[in-house]
Amino acid sequence: MLMLEPLTACGTDDTKGGPAGTGGAGGAGGADSGPFLTSNLAKLGPIGDPDANGVRVPPGCTARIVAQSGKEPIPGSGFQWHSAPDGAATFATPDGGFIYVSNSELPIAGGVGALRFDAQGELVDGYSILTNTNLNCAGGKTPWGTWLSCEEAGRGRVFECDPTGKADAKERLALGVFKHEAAAYEPENHHVYLTEDENDGCWYRFVPDALTQGHADLSAGKLEVAKVGAGGKVTWLPVPDPTFEGTKPTREQVADATKFDGGEGTLYFEGVVYFSTKGDNRVWAYHVASATLEVVYDAAKVSSPVLQGVDALAITAGGEILVAEDGDDMQVVAIMTDGSTKVLVQVDGHDGSEITGLAFDPSGTRLFFSSQRGVGGNTGGVTYMVTGPFHV
Repeated sequence: MLMLEPLTACGTDDTKGGPAGTGGAGGAGGADSGPFLTSNLAKLGPIGDPDANGVRVPPGCTARIVAQSGKEPIPGSGFQWHSAPDGAATFATPDGGFIYVSNSELPIAGGVGALRFDAQGELVDGYSILTNTNLNCAGGKTPWGTWLSCEEAGRGRVFECDPTGKADAKERLALGVFKHEAAAYEPENHHVYLTEDENDGCWYRFVPDALTQGHADLSAGKLEVAKVGAGGKVTWLPVPDPTFEGTKPTREQVADATKFDGGEGTLYFEGVVYFSTKGDNRVWAYHVASATLEVVYDAAKVSSPVLQGVDALAITAGGEILVAEDGDDMQVVAIMTDGSTKVLVQVDGHDGSEITGLAFDPSGTRLFFSSQRGVGGNTGGVTYMVTGPFHV
C-alpha cells in the first residue's frame, strides 16, 4: 500500500464531520474532516445571469477560473494544466489549505494534475502526480489521503496517487482490469465499489485480503460483481479473472451478473454507496447494511426533467446529491433530500462539452468543477471555483 502521512491535521477518518459526503471516505469530489458543517442548499436562490465567463450561479456565489488546458495556472511556473480535465477530489493540508486533484482523460497521455491552495483559497502551486496513463476518467479518494485514478479503457487500471506528489503512484491491479469509471471506499467493511462505463457494464466490489494500519490493503483481494434480485437484494459473485489475463473481458466472466447502462460517478455517504448510470439517466443507492439497491432518481419518470445526462457525483453534509451533466444544458443539479431537483450552476456557451470534476473544498464553501472541452466543446478544458454559502 502507498503509505503517507495524513494530509489533514484532523486525522484520516473523513467519514464524519465537514462536508463528509463530498467524497466521504473515498467517493469522488471529496473533502476531508473538519468542523461540523450544515448544508445550506435549500436556502440558495435560483441561478442568475451569466457572469463574464458565462457561469450562472445563485445570489451570494461567485465563480472564477482557476486553470485552463495548455496554460500555466501560475504564470512562469512551467507547469501547464492538462487537457480533458475529469474526475477530481480535494484533500486538506496541515497548513489549513487544500489540494485539488484532477484526472486527464487523454488517450495514452493521460494522468493527474494537482492544484494547491492556501487557507484563503488562493492558488500557490501546481504539479503532476501521475503521467502517461490512458484515459483517466473518474476515481475516488481514500481515508488515508490518496487518490484512486481510474482508466476508462478496455484494459483500464486503477492507480493510487499521492496528492502531494512526494510518493510515486502505484498500479492497483487487484481492483480489476476493465473500462473503469469511478471508485468509492466504504469504511465500515473496507470495501471499494467500482463503476464500469460500458452499456453492458457491471458494478464491482473489491474485498481486500488484509488491512494495513486499519485500512484496506489494495494490493491483493477478491473482486466481485453484483447480481440484483427481487426487492433490489444484491448478491456478490466472484470474478474468476479480474485482471483480464484470458480472452474474456472482465464484465463477461460472470453470466449472472446484473448489467448497468454506463456506470459513472460513485461515492459513499452514511451507510449508502451512490452511483449513476448515464445510459438510462439514473442515480442508484446501495444500502450496505441491508445489501439492497434502489433507484433514487430516474429522469424517465420525471415530467420535463431538469436533470439529464447524469454523470459525476458529489454530496453535501446534509445528503443532497450533486450531479454533473454530460451535455444537456451543462448544469450542476442537486437532488434534494425530498427528491426534488435544484440547479446550482450552469455554464453557457459550452455546447459539446460536459461538466466534470465536482468537489467541495474542506470548508464546504468552495465548489470546483470543469468544463471538459470548453467553449463550443473544442477550445480546451476550463476548471472553475465557485465560492458561496453552500454550507454554514
